[in-house]
Amino acid sequence: MSVPGCRVLSIQSHVVRGYVGNKSATFPLQVLGFEVDSINSVQFSNHTGYAHWKGQVLTAEELNVLYEGIKLNKVNHYDYILTGYCRDQSFLEMVVDIIQGLKKANPSLIYVCDPVMGDHGAMYVPEHLLPVYKDKVVPLANILTPNQFEAELLTGRKINTEEDAVEVMDLLHKMGPETVVLTSTDIPSKNGDQFLVALGSHKIDGTKTNQKIYMDIPKVDAVFVGTGDLFAAMLLAWTHYHPKDLKMACEKTVSVMHHVIKRTITYANEMAGPGKRPSPAQLELRMVQSKADIENPAIIVEAKIIQKPSH
Repeated sequence: MSVPGCRVLSIQSHVVRGYVGNKSATFPLQVLGFEVDSINSVQFSNHTGYAHWKGQVLTAEELNVLYEGIKLNKVNHYDYILTGYCRDQSFLEMVVDIIQGLKKANPSLIYVCDPVMGDHGAMYVPEHLLPVYKDKVVPLANILTPNQFEAELLTGRKINTEEDAVEVMDLLHKMGPETVVLTSTDIPSKNGDQFLVALGSHKIDGTKTNQKIYMDIPKVDAVFVGTGDLFAAMLLAWTHYHPKDLKMACEKTVSVMHHVIKRTITYANEMAGPGKRPSPAQLELRMVQSKADIENPAIIVEAKIIQKPSH
């Protein structure tokens, strides 16, 4: 599978060991035929869930220098830009400037944004980043992948029911993005507490209608790092291959996630031994081993259409 000349600029973290940020996004995108240019917002020895971590952080100025180099050589034509976790305001604002420049150079550029701010009611980035996301970042995004808490922060609305979620997705559309996927919610699943509810919405070009979908995703009892980054990268890839079919793009994205996570938890439990909790090192995503699943995922989740687009 290849995408002639399809090029992604990914601005995310880098770790020497393991899979998070660019390490989570690059290999799967390459396997699916994309050229990936990565700017590493940090370079750490490993993710911060380990007992120890060391490394360097790229400043806004250093980010600008790298982008200047790309621009001077006139190789700043991108089809996609992908961003994730960022905790520095000046860096995030520089990312905004770069995206605006890239959108000028290619008006059909698609920006896939994972607005990483927190989870389960707690922010893990400084609070002053919220207005930057709200006023500057989200309006530029074409595809947005918040979790429930991030969607609530961006819209100022609480989500308790499926109806609330649909309303929040519509509010997010009004802020800019044509495609919104709530990657995880606390909405109770009709299939019981072994399932997680995710929802998506896609604005149909030039119409007032949306395709809205609902998914019950099987839960896995473990904490993984890098899964959100993999999700956003796979959504980029599968919406590229199925631009008018959010249902199929989400089914493939969630199925890839499922296969990678299943393979990871099986391996981690084997490594840890009976009755022991796996360590962060043992829980690193089994990415390379999942190459075939990334390329051609067996579909394990069927998305239900909530609201048919009217023709």
